[in-house]
This record gives sequence, C-alpha cells and structure tokens, in this order.
Amino acid sequence: MKINKLKSLWHLPLLLALAVQFWPLIFMVSTSFKDMNQIFQASLNPLPMPATMVNYETVLNNFPFFTFLYNTFFIAILVTGLKLITSLLAAFAFVYYDFKYKEVVFNSMLLTFFIPFTVLIMPNYLLMSKLGLLNTPWGVILPQLVDGMGIFLMRQTMRGIPKALLEVAVLESASPLQVLYKVVLHLVRPSVIAVGIFFFINAWNEYFWPLLVLRDKAMYTLPLALQMFISAEGGSEWGIAMAVAMLTCLPPLILYFVSQRFILNTFMQSGVKG
Repeated sequence: MKINKLKSLWHLPLLLALAVQFWPLIFMVSTSFKDMNQIFQASLNPLPMPATMVNYETVLNNFPFFTFLYNTFFIAILVTGLKLITSLLAAFAFVYYDFKYKEVVFNSMLLTFFIPFTVLIMPNYLLMSKLGLLNTPWGVILPQLVDGMGIFLMRQTMRGIPKALLEVAVLESASPLQVLYKVVLHLVRPSVIAVGIFFFINAWNEYFWPLLVLRDKAMYTLPLALQMFISAEGGSEWGIAMAVAMLTCLPPLILYFVSQRFILNTFMQSGVKG
C-alpha cells in the first residue's frame, strides 16, 4: 500500500506541469467567450458567466478573417505538398540507391538540424529580393521546399520495407517512379500523413519569415493578422484578440487530434533502424 501511495505522489508534479501547460489554452478559450466586464473582473475564472458570442461576431463581421484564412491555407498547403514530394524522393534515393558519398550527403543533411533559422534569414531574404518574390506567397514558400527532418523520418520508415518487394516490381519492368508511387507510397502512407500534418502545422504557425517577406496587409497570414489586430487595438480588446487566436489555432489542433496516432507511430518507427 505504501508503495502504491508513493507512486501516486509522483503523479502530482506531472499533473501540476500539465495544468501549467494547459492554462494558456484554457485562458484563451474562456476569454474568447467573455465580454469586457467579465475579463477585467474575473480574468482568472475559466468559466464565462454568461458565455457570449459577441467577440466571434465582431471578428467575422469587422475583420477580413476569411482573406487571411485563405492566405494561410494557400501557403501551408503548398509548403506541405512540396516538402512531402522532396522528402519522399530524397528518402527513396537514400534507401534504395547506392551512389558515391551517400552517407556523407545524408549526414550533411542531418547537420542542417543544428543550424538556427536566424542564420539563414539574411541569405534567404536577399535571394528572394533578387528574384523579385518579396511581398508574394512564393517568397514565403520557396525557402521551405526541403526539410531535413522529413527526409530523415521518411528514410527511417522506408528502411523497414523488404527489398524483395521492390525487386519484384523491377522484374516487372517498373520504372523507379512507378516503384515509388505504386509500392513504396502505399506502404508508408501512415507516415506520409503524419509527416504531412507535422509540415502543415509548422507552416500554419510560421510568423517571423512571413513577417519579413509580406508587406501588403492583404497578403498577411493569420499569425501576422493576429499581431496586427492586437497592435491596432492597443492590446485592450482581449476578448476579440482571443477569439482571433482561437480561430487561428483551431485547424492545426483538429488535424493533430485526428492524426496523433500516425504521428506517434512515425516517430517511434524512426528509431527502429539507425
């Protein structure tokens, strides 16, 4: 009994840490359903009494939310799709082809994990300026065509596929792209979904790089629009700001909860073979 009690005590710090992590989300959701009087009188109370939809009505009626939503979806979908294509092609080459310095190239790609994004901001910005892509969605998308983590995860997943399956496809005179599309892609589909969700969430939440590239407010993504709105209102309209934040984070949260099983399995498989 004493051992069980001691084990139960170890859960208290975990519950405390979980509460600290979830409190900002709880505050965001509850504040988005409060009017200004409730916010300033009982800001720490997580239960709005009564709940009101006036903040969401203000956002949808007076705020070009759907324009920013379209911009964000456009950039996130393209970045996700292009990253998946490059990750699949590169991982397929690293697993099923033998070429000179293959391990050196792969290990060099892994080193990109340790390069801070801030180091690459100036070269990328100058390149986009030379190409005339500033203040366009393509200026945001182009520097994000390749992702080292995606290549690594897809490579680790593909290494679990028996090569006999691919040899049979080759004997049937299938081209490399046909092998990738008709055999490999079907076997690694759960991992493709998981990595795609990972890419989508990162692209959706991107703030600093779009802030540098996009100048026209009509081109803004939701994270930029949220910051613009908070600055314009002087930071006083908490309810409306939290309503915008809630609408901004809702799509990534839904995608994560729907596909979390695939995400966890992909990261677990990535450690099966080194």
